[in-house]
Amino acid sequence: MTEKVSLTELQLIIRDSLYMTLPDFYWVMAEISELKENNAGHCYIELIEKHPDEKNVRARIKAIIWSTRYRFLKAFFENTTGESLREGLKILIKTKVEYHELYGLSLIISDIDPAFTIGEMAIKKQLVIKKLEQEGIFSMNKEIEFPSFPQRIAVISSKNAAGYSDFINQLKNNSFGYVFYTALIEVSLQGTETEQDVISALDRIALNSYMFDLVVIIRGGGSQTDLSWFDSYNIAYHVTQFPLPVVTGIGHDKDISVTDMVAHKSLKTPTAVADFLVDSVARAENHILEISSEIIKTSQAIIENNRTRIERSGSKLFPLAQIMISDVKNRLSAGLIEIINIGKAKIIRAGLIPANQESRLASAAKSSSSGAELMLMRNIKRLNSGSNNCFSVNHLILNGVANKLQLLNPENVLRRGFSITTINGRILRNCDQIVKDDLIDTQLYEGSIRSRVMDKRNRK
Repeated sequence: MTEKVSLTELQLIIRDSLYMTLPDFYWVMAEISELKENNAGHCYIELIEKHPDEKNVRARIKAIIWSTRYRFLKAFFENTTGESLREGLKILIKTKVEYHELYGLSLIISDIDPAFTIGEMAIKKQLVIKKLEQEGIFSMNKEIEFPSFPQRIAVISSKNAAGYSDFINQLKNNSFGYVFYTALIEVSLQGTETEQDVISALDRIALNSYMFDLVVIIRGGGSQTDLSWFDSYNIAYHVTQFPLPVVTGIGHDKDISVTDMVAHKSLKTPTAVADFLVDSVARAENHILEISSEIIKTSQAIIENNRTRIERSGSKLFPLAQIMISDVKNRLSAGLIEIINIGKAKIIRAGLIPANQESRLASAAKSSSSGAELMLMRNIKRLNSGSNNCFSVNHLILNGVANKLQLLNPENVLRRGFSITTINGRILRNCDQIVKDDLIDTQLYEGSIRSRVMDKRNRK
């Protein structure tokens, strides 16, 4: 073709050819790459289609929603989906191809199907959940042991958020008077910065995890758009790998995010998180009081049991002593009578014993009887003294046991300045149970301490 045309004429030929070839409206699936509103109220969008690997862009085109149509579509879309039109959102649009000699090729959007976007968001959320489950990490944070006294808390939130203020006030003004120590790691919890800010905060806390008992992520509600960032795989992944329990109070009223699902504990509001922490400490305190009460009851039962045994032994000992005394008396009397009878028999058989010899024999017999009677009285006194000594010794032993039980009461031991050191709930008795960098808990009379082992020395 040798005919010469101007640039304008060529552009018009292109435009007319496109209109003739593509005269209809088309429903197009695409992702919003950029979105801008100008002063006149028009919305300029850049649409893209990504490769399944979600990195490489396969197609790109400009699109326009004129102001008269944009006001209606924007309100309808937000009311239906709870989302704002934003970058990264997948949409289904009704559009017509337009070609302008100055501005080139673009799409004119006349309608948006919100059902498609809702479905895409749900599918994306389910894919994140499935990926976490396939990697075997979905419930890792839930498997971390929750601290008995969660008082050192790292808070991921915005300083100016109403939810953060509600959380702090509820925590500090609790009815039990418990003391909590909080450290705020301030982040942006809305917009595209949400994901990176939350991940950076988690990384900072992980480097100093020995300083905290747990982490809470809170915000006081917000639009569905802002809250949808917590369906992010990257945030959820960092929560599953976190070394401390994570508690969320993100403020979802209608739905639960993936971050809520993988956290150790998920609650609806920041205030509910504060109440949960207060209740956790209260339950731990009640458990200690129950153990202390049980120890006291057991000690009292042991003391009462020993007192009863001593009383029973005493009641059995007195009759036994009386029987022994009576038996000794009977044997002495029988022996005395036997001695007298033997003496008389010998005198009768001899027939020549002088009268003084008879008197001496009678005197000897009387003396023997007096000695036996004296020995009997001494035995009675000795038996009484032995019984009293036995009672005294047993009474002292019983009092000693009672005093030892009172001294060994854990509460009194802690009150005297001693402490109980544990690792993973087991009491430490020697250095062989720990290694360097282990976390150990020390229970004091008032409060507890978590420490990291820097060095250990065995007692020689």
